[in-house]
Amino acid sequence: MLNKHIVKDYLVITGGTAIVAAAVFFFMLPSHVSVGSATAVAMIVSNFIPVPVSIITFWINVVLLIMGFLLIGRDFGAKTVYASLLLPVMLWILEQIFPNFQSLTQDPMLDVVCYILVVGIGLAILFSCNAASGGLDIVAKIMNKYLHMELGQAMAVSGILVALSSALCYDKKIVVLSVLGTYFGGLVVDKFIFGMNIKRRVCIISKEYDEILDFVLHTLHSGATIYNSIGAFDQNIKKEIVTIVDNQEYRSLMDHVKKVDPSAFITVISVNEISYQPKAKG
Repeated sequence: MLNKHIVKDYLVITGGTAIVAAAVFFFMLPSHVSVGSATAVAMIVSNFIPVPVSIITFWINVVLLIMGFLLIGRDFGAKTVYASLLLPVMLWILEQIFPNFQSLTQDPMLDVVCYILVVGIGLAILFSCNAASGGLDIVAKIMNKYLHMELGQAMAVSGILVALSSALCYDKKIVVLSVLGTYFGGLVVDKFIFGMNIKRRVCIISKEYDEILDFVLHTLHSGATIYNSIGAFDQNIKKEIVTIVDNQEYRSLMDHVKKVDPSAFITVISVNEISYQPKAKG
């Protein structure tokens, strides 16, 4: 029987891939703006080889997937294999449904803006599941892991060369838009990822300490740390619960605390990155 968490991950990946495919087909391909990606490489190559962009994208992704397996690991590779194979399939389907599709906006600059916003959402969804749509996303993930670069910055660096290569086929305006689109696309992806990864560090001092702690541990299934806090005025020792929760868990926790102890003292800090460095044994 399939694990529910795995099924959920692949459903999310399917949705994210569909968003990426729509951004590529409806905004990037009609405008010829090569915003750094494997599909952009395929679009440029298709000017020299009479093969559909979806097919070229597939083979580019196969090569880079091998790199992903070797340098990142099986978990990333398994999810990205699915997304990488699904993306060209979705592009192929769109090619069949909308042959000779023309730009919706009839303006390359507007197409770039729309592409950046839409693809940013799709890529952020994929990265949240430790996956990518293949191509330069894999390169960005490798750079993120080994060079500790932000994902958006890594995508900009790897994609800028692709954007510049559009000079082989298109005019100066398209090249400039491709470079700008690649750069700002990286910033937008970073922004989306940052927003999705935000968690809250919640500190609670309450007379209903036991009930709130039980809710954190057994309802939210979250960890917690207990501190002895000493009031500066009365010098009384009180228990303080400290836990880190995501947005949905935060809302549930606040509703519960307000219900059991409206007078509880609560402080909240937004956090984006949580890491644990175990001490070396020696």
